[in-house]
Amino acid sequence: MSCLEHVYDPELGVNIVDLGLVYGVQVQDEGRVKVQMTLTTPGCPMHDMMTRSVERAAEELPGVSSVMVEVVWEPAWSPQMMSDKAKAQLGMA
Repeated sequence: MSCLEHVYDPELGVNIVDLGLVYGVQVQDEGRVKVQMTLTTPGCPMHDMMTRSVERAAEELPGVSSVMVEVVWEPAWSPQMMSDKAKAQLGMA
């Protein structure tokens, strides 16, 4: 879902797709969307803000009636999950 590329981790300034935080997107019947994602650390202070941003971004798509964001901790996120673009942005390439 390319709309999620417009949702940024506010602490890192990189979008959540390139960070590797989005584990899956399921489009279900009647326009329902389920996004499974993680955060860089458990207890992230930006948890609520980031999940609301994901909901808002997906709800803007035509035909989407509702969005559920499930934050999971397995598999645990690691910097290896980032795209080359994200690594370059953070000076890790």
